[in-house]
Amino acid sequence: METMLGGITSRLARVQFTVGYVAVLLAVSCAFFVLGPQWHDLVVARASTNLHNLSHGRLGTLLGSALVVDAGPLYFWLPFLTCLLALAELHLRTIRLVVAFLVGHIGATLVVAAALAASVEFGWLPTSIARASDVGMSYGALATLGAMTAAIPSRWRPAWVGFWIAAGTTSAIIGADFTDAGHTVAVILGVLVSRRFSQPIHWTPVLALMLVASSGFGFLVLAHHWGTMAAAPVAGALGALVAYQIARFRSARGSQPAPMAADDAALTGPQPVLAG
Repeated sequence: METMLGGITSRLARVQFTVGYVAVLLAVSCAFFVLGPQWHDLVVARASTNLHNLSHGRLGTLLGSALVVDAGPLYFWLPFLTCLLALAELHLRTIRLVVAFLVGHIGATLVVAAALAASVEFGWLPTSIARASDVGMSYGALATLGAMTAAIPSRWRPAWVGFWIAAGTTSAIIGADFTDAGHTVAVILGVLVSRRFSQPIHWTPVLALMLVASSGFGFLVLAHHWGTMAAAPVAGALGALVAYQIARFRSARGSQPAPMAADDAALTGPQPVLAG
């Protein structure tokens, strides 16, 4: 029994951020269920990283908003989020996962807030957008998915990046919503952060299956409208193909020896042949 408990504790220690974060999300969601919709609406309004809260100096929402999820049934998204975070923590380690998650969540939030503030200032959007609710884990989750670039085999890495950026951009254009744009920014931030990560990866069938499930979850977060669900896969596939071909072309050019310049050839002159 002690050996079994020790093994479980050791495994949980490898995914301590995932366990802690998911436990908090579960506790908050259960509290909303018990307290009712009135408390839910109040907390969402207070925790939202919208222009109203940020302009009033409520910077705590930059972290608190990641603890309040308002995205459909808990039994659907929580297992997939757990799968994604656990996979990233196993490959990238805890500190790197935390960095990627926070950079994506806070960075995408600030970029979206700046864009909304400029749009309101120039009259492109109504002032009511300043109080729009903006909570959840989606920015951090998609940044984590982008950071998984470091774990993808180098041969397929360009296609992976090309797919997610193209699919995210298409979703942002078709969805025409600030959260869709934030999702794309979060993916890009995750990819950029992954350039600082380097970790040898040994993929097993179980880990590969976790990657498939995590990718499916990430795609649903990106393309959560019927129109984007149809267009994003096509755009993503084209983006993956283009990125893969560009990477192959650059690799082929880099492997070719540099041609000798004509002036160098003239200076070198004919080479003597040494008799054996």
